[in-house]
Amino acid sequence: MFNKILVANRGEIAVRIIRACRELGIATVAVYSEADKDALHMQLADEAICIGPAKATDSYLNMQSILSAAVVTKAQAIHPGFGFLSENSIFATMCQECNITFIGPKAETIDQMGNKANARTLMQAANVPVIPGSDGFITDAKDAEELAEKLGYPVMLKAAAGGGGKGIRKVANADELSPAFNSASSEAKAAFGDDRMYLEKIIEHARHIEVQILGDHFGHVIHLGERDCSLQRNNQKVIEESPSVAISEEQRQLLGETAVRAAKYVNYQNAGTIEFLLDQDGKFYFMEMNTRIQVEHPVTEMATGIDIVKEQLKIASGLPLEIQQEEVTITGHTIECRINAENPAFHFAPSPGKIDYLFLPSGGLGLRVDSAVFAGYEIPPYYDAMIAKIITKGENRAEAIAKMKRALGELVIDGIITNQYFQEDLLADQRFVEGAYDTSFLQDIFLDEWEQQQTN
Repeated sequence: MFNKILVANRGEIAVRIIRACRELGIATVAVYSEADKDALHMQLADEAICIGPAKATDSYLNMQSILSAAVVTKAQAIHPGFGFLSENSIFATMCQECNITFIGPKAETIDQMGNKANARTLMQAANVPVIPGSDGFITDAKDAEELAEKLGYPVMLKAAAGGGGKGIRKVANADELSPAFNSASSEAKAAFGDDRMYLEKIIEHARHIEVQILGDHFGHVIHLGERDCSLQRNNQKVIEESPSVAISEEQRQLLGETAVRAAKYVNYQNAGTIEFLLDQDGKFYFMEMNTRIQVEHPVTEMATGIDIVKEQLKIASGLPLEIQQEEVTITGHTIECRINAENPAFHFAPSPGKIDYLFLPSGGLGLRVDSAVFAGYEIPPYYDAMIAKIITKGENRAEAIAKMKRALGELVIDGIITNQYFQEDLLADQRFVEGAYDTSFLQDIFLDEWEQQQTN
């Protein structure tokens, strides 16, 4: 096991990793930008080094500064968390060249699965069903139009190097396709430095189901069940839960087996997530693989009792997985709500500022809060708006929802505006309570109704 690791991230995920390291007796190095000089993660770590100005490209995306910090502090490994450099194969390669362990999959695996078009081809070879769409990249809008006519509208344009909802456009008809292609490819170029696109048929009224997997260096791969991530706004997840109420035990077993087969085909090592779409006929299709830990990993941790971050550290240090597939059990029901510093009444505009008073819900079985904020903390305007995750677990889904309602009712964050009351309204919606929703529900139905209610 490592003696010291550097955490190349910020916010609640950095705090989460530091806490896991402390429990394993591993010293930690935090890196922080000038805007994060008072952040919790740098206060909790054993050492902290400023790596640049507030702008992410000058700090948390500055590979040279981060590696220099690791070398100076003699860190043996770097945990990238999620976002920033977590799926950057160049950074993973640079770590290897500096004899520093990258806590994640190999660089070549990140390249293989990080490019969504390449991943489709690989999964087809692995006998994993994929969404009908393009074979490889779409070179221009004309090619996209020809394929869309064959598949039938609506279709989805996606950036091959995409992530975080960027470079994605839903296209309802031929008139929309060319402008959508141009704007999506331009956005992808700006966000990822890669404007290559691919196209897929839209599976309407689908559920977004993802399977958590772990793989070690000895070919042992297991899955930790599924998460239902269908409640999304602008392709960003809002609420996640496990298990999914939309699938049967037979489907659950098949999904898990398919995810493991996919991971083994690419010799996957460390934690990862295979994402699927489930159609109304019960058929599922591979969407993409996230070659990192997910924001919503606590859902699976609560559902299974397995600490995914600790497993990441053990795998990266060369230890074999000690967990056998038959030992993985999902108990009860788990739900996660993301609390963001944003104003739902003004199109979810970011709401940075100082937190004057803070009360995070606590007490009782089946409640977890992952956060890095505190009273007096100034939320900077430069980074992601998520400031906390509330996770509840009940013996059944109704109890998990009741606990979440209680937790949100206790949450107090004064000084900034958050999406707390929006989450409360969503939890109270009868369609959510009944589990009768899909990927279009929040964006196309609930949000319109909610905005109308706010104006009345």
